[in-house]
Amino acid sequence: MIRVLVTGAGGQVGAEVARELAGHAEVVAHERATLALARPDEIVGRIREARPEVIVNAAAYTAVDRAETDEELAHTVNAVAPGIIAGEAKRAGALLVHFSTDYVFDGTATRPYVETDAVNPLGAYGRTKLAGERAVEASGCAHVTLRTSWVYGARGKNFMLTMLRLAATHPELRVVNDQRGAPTSSAQLARLVGHIVERGDAVRERGGLYHASAGGETTWFEFAREIFAIRARTQPAFVAPRVVPITTAEYPLPARRPAYSVLSNAKLAAGLGAHITGWREGLEEALSGLG
Repeated sequence: MIRVLVTGAGGQVGAEVARELAGHAEVVAHERATLALARPDEIVGRIREARPEVIVNAAAYTAVDRAETDEELAHTVNAVAPGIIAGEAKRAGALLVHFSTDYVFDGTATRPYVETDAVNPLGAYGRTKLAGERAVEASGCAHVTLRTSWVYGARGKNFMLTMLRLAATHPELRVVNDQRGAPTSSAQLARLVGHIVERGDAVRERGGLYHASAGGETTWFEFAREIFAIRARTQPAFVAPRVVPITTAEYPLPARRPAYSVLSNAKLAAGLGAHITGWREGLEEALSGLG
């Protein structure tokens, strides 16, 4: 059975990846307490003791706004650590699956971004994740870097859970309606990782950078309305709040967000034979898992 080391196993993506691979692989799952990307020596030690054939790096510094004033730590976790992991992957002959983000783009496009489009991050989070992509590529290890977007799931801090929490106490919610993207669930990403691990040798030959987000596109406002519509349909006692569309300017945050960050999955389908379901299907699944 193939041995897979998963970082960030306490987070929304890492936990789903570990669950997806259980029974199909020997999973060595590390949370921040046992493998912190801010501690380089720990990274090296954990990888060498596990001797994995595949490494899935699902850990990251994802506090987008805090990164604006904490870029040094964000850079250590998102850029330096992936380079160390990639170096260890090359040393061990392991395949590295690494996650990146739509925030490497500035959002000025008018059609889905492809992997060869020019990058231009608007803030510290995007800059540090882009540096991580480049460190992985420069290492020369066998790798698949997956840029994804608007990640949410049944655990962690994310938009879906925030909306449900606020709905319990707010009769009205104001939600941004001028940013477009593709909400992608942690379960959808975990299945993609399972597909990649299962096809390890073939993937090594076709490794590199891939976009990987749910099908379709929406806005945060439309996403919120769909969350409440599904919840109301499946939970009769749920009372949906009124959702009011606002502009980004009406909800200022420290970090700038790309106004348009829809990613094309065409290369993912052609190169790895992988397909990610639509964002509504992913949302239905995620909400059903909450009970």
